[in-house]
Amino acid sequence: MPGEGAATGGAKPESPSWLDDLRRLGAGAKELFAAQLSLLSAEIGLARSGIVLMLFMGLAAIVFAVALGFTLLALAGWGLAQWFGSWAWALTVLAALQLVLLIGAILAFRRAMHWLTLPASRAEIASLAREAGRRGKAEGERGE
Repeated sequence: MPGEGAATGGAKPESPSWLDDLRRLGAGAKELFAAQLSLLSAEIGLARSGIVLMLFMGLAAIVFAVALGFTLLALAGWGLAQWFGSWAWALTVLAALQLVLLIGAILAFRRAMHWLTLPASRAEIASLAREAGRRGKAEGERGE
């Protein structure tokens, strides 16, 4: 069969069709992953821009909320002054109302801080530690 190779001109034998399919599958997977990587990098760039925009808009929202709060406070003071007929009484009532709200906010904050200490979990861990200590002591006495 040495003469056959010369008769075909040394051409490469054809590869099976499943091998061509496998090559096309590999090329398609490579294109897919390249497109996914490109999409991911574009989205990360967009997310970076979004974070900066979120921070600035959050700051703007805080500024506008404080301004709105001052405006509503001024309107409440003006309304109380109209009702009482005296700016002194209006400002006194407004100050008392703000003091009550401030105390309520402080108490709620302290309560939330207490929750952050995980009181039930700490008590349960302490109980488990005491129980383990008792068991260890009892086993130590039995072993001696």
